[in-house]
Amino acid sequence: MRAIWKGAVSFGLVSIAVKLYSATEEKSIRFHQVHRDDGGRIRYQRICSVCGKQVEYDDIAKGYDLGGGEIVVLTDEDFADLPLSTSRAIDVLEFVPTEQIDPILFNKSYYLEPEGTATKPYILLRDALADSKRVAIVKIALRQREQLATLRVRDDVLVLNTMLWPDEVRQPDFAFLDEEVEAREPELAMAASLIDSMTGDFVPEEYTDDYREALQQVIDAKVEGREIEVPAEPEEAPAAVDLMAALRASVERAQAARGEGGRPAEEEREPVEPTPITSARSRRKAQPEAEEEKPRGKKASGGRAGGKKAAGEKAGGRKSGGEKAAPKKAAKSRRSA
Repeated sequence: MRAIWKGAVSFGLVSIAVKLYSATEEKSIRFHQVHRDDGGRIRYQRICSVCGKQVEYDDIAKGYDLGGGEIVVLTDEDFADLPLSTSRAIDVLEFVPTEQIDPILFNKSYYLEPEGTATKPYILLRDALADSKRVAIVKIALRQREQLATLRVRDDVLVLNTMLWPDEVRQPDFAFLDEEVEAREPELAMAASLIDSMTGDFVPEEYTDDYREALQQVIDAKVEGREIEVPAEPEEAPAAVDLMAALRASVERAQAARGEGGRPAEEEREPVEPTPITSARSRRKAQPEAEEEKPRGKKASGGRAGGKKAAGEKAGGRKSGGEKAAPKKAAKSRRSA
């Protein structure tokens, strides 16, 4: 944990140096606003509603709205003289029974750790507070705001609970409070019986955030299925180039696309990457040349070749017939002999 505040607990004439830590952390799953199509983060700019220009952080001040469009602008100098800007004390005002504090007043919890040689007075205040079964009412200045708070003991550590001021708690104002509706005795008895049947000891670890767990399972399934959007890195602005070199290359590219002369020798000029237009033109130009290079009458040639082959087959047939007739002639010669 990292300390977010340093100061001292003022307990009568005893000063206890302490460091303040956040005692709680929110476990909800956080999301970023992204572009649905490519997963890119959505960025917001600080635009002045009057001049329409983007405003840097150094030029931003605090403004108090008086109503009717009137704003009082407060700068850092206006806050510098306030006593809260340098206040580093937790002043103990009084000790009260715990049950007298309405839980609706509690806001946020912090741990207090003794600093340096303040361990002994820290333990003294902690044990005395635990034995008295009371809580200390204190004042503390956090984030340029004076806050009411309590000091109590939890797990052998002093815990500071900031509180709301009484005028920060809203008063309930509902129509049903003015209606004359009363619960009957049998209904109250049945409700009390239900409460008794559901009575038990509070064990915080038995309760879980089912929605957060289910949402985490959805995210894990997306990750395992690799359904992940990786936003493309923003393209850097092209580096400045020589204007004349860019113009010369453009002229050469245009001449090459039209097939005009005047181009430098291949070894002297720089290679020019083909554009979609030049590629298409090159393909159209190459097609007639390829057709001219094809041997004409390929089909007829094939026909003649086929004819020769057929003739060969006929000749072969006659030859075969001749070979069969040869033994007959030999037989006639033997008979003559």
